This record gives sequence, structure tokens and C-alpha cells, in this order.
Amino acid sequence: MVTPERFTDRTHAGQLLVQALSSYAGRADVLVLALPRGGVPVGFAVARTLGVELDIMLVRKLGLPGHAEYAMGAVGAGVRVLQAGLIESGLVSAQQVDQASARELAEIERRDRLYRGTRPAPRLAGRCVILVDDGIATGATLRAAVEVARRHQVARLIAATPVGARDSVAALSGEVDEMVCLSTPTGFQAVSHWYRCFDQTGEAEVQALLAEAWSWRRPWQHSELDPAPNPAAGAGTPENPAP
Repeated sequence: MVTPERFTDRTHAGQLLVQALSSYAGRADVLVLALPRGGVPVGFAVARTLGVELDIMLVRKLGLPGHAEYAMGAVGAGVRVLQAGLIESGLVSAQQVDQASARELAEIERRDRLYRGTRPAPRLAGRCVILVDDGIATGATLRAAVEVARRHQVARLIAATPVGARDSVAALSGEVDEMVCLSTPTGFQAVSHWYRCFDQTGEAEVQALLAEAWSWRRPWQHSELDPAPNPAAGAGTPENPAP
């Protein structure tokens, strides 16, 4: 596979990324967890082509006060990761970190309600999980996602992205069972530089892609990974649907 100098858009990047993940195709134990928002179009292309389940991993970057574009860390459910020596350096106080964490955790809760509604989160324990994002800069958000996934006792953890900063990719490689990154260009600068079209992924697009993915009927829906249906719940079966 020849990786282009720049990807056309996130869907194109996902279509190329899936070629490096072909060994996971059609497996009921495989779960693609995309990092909203930009990781969702990439993850959708990967999951659809592989024929595996798609869901989301909600984590949020912690922006440096006064310079929100620079990550000082990230948070996820029950997890916070910070750049080494951040507070000791005097660049930010512990109180500022706590305030930023509270804001971003509240945003995670809002997005969970928006994207998932009443749909339960998928079971991660014992599964092969592929974390997908549209790129890796500092690696803070993906590192938080890795910690959240590990807490759920996944059987195998893969991080997959089209492009990333070389040092960040190398550091994260030691924290997952497999790292798949198509390009680690010199002079990385920013993820957006490596896409011809890098429009912001809107919430409506995320919702639409997830709704389509959650309508797929694939092997994981009838595998031993899922609990047996409760007859009292009125769920019905394909032969005898619920009223």
C-alpha cells in the first residue's frame, strides 16, 4: 500500500487505514471505538469495510489555559492523563487543571447523551478493541482512551490512525498491543496539514454515521459476546418480532 502525501478527507483516510487492519475483518469479537468527533468518519469507514461493530470512545483534550489549542492532557471516564511535569513547571496550577477537567467531563456527559441517547454502551471486556482517531499530535486524548479501554479489561488493544507525530506514535506504541499509523511525516506540525479537506466534523454528522452503523445487522449481534435475550423484556426474535 502506498500512502499519499496527503489524504483527501477522513473517509479516504479510513479506506486506506482499513487495508492495514484486514486481519480483523468479520470477527464478532472486534469492536471499533472512534474518538469523536473527527475520528468518527475514519472509524466508520474502517468498521463498515471490516464488517465489525462501531461505537465511540468519549475522551476530551485539556487545553492549556490561555492557549486552548495546546494540550496539557486529556480526560475520559474515570481517567485523567497530564503532560509530565506540567504542574511542577509552574505553567498551570492544580486548581486550573481541576477546573478544566470538570468542564471537559461535563462535555463528555453531554455528548454521551446526545450521541447515545438511551442506547447502552457496548461491553469491552474480553474483546479486541480498535481505537481510531483522525490523527495523533501530542497523543494525550488517545492515551486517555487507552487507559479507559484497559480499565474495561479488553483482550487486545489496537490504536489506529492515518497520520501522527513520530515521537507521539512511538510513545503510544508501548501502551497498546498494536499500533497502526500509516504515516509519521517529518515536520509534522498539525493533523490538519495532512488532509486536503479537514472540515470540522459536526455533531449532526456524528449522529448520522452512528445511527447508520447501529442499524447494521452483523455477526456480533448474535454471538456469545451478547447476553441471551430476556423473554420478559419483550425484545422478540427475528422470527417472532415484538409488537
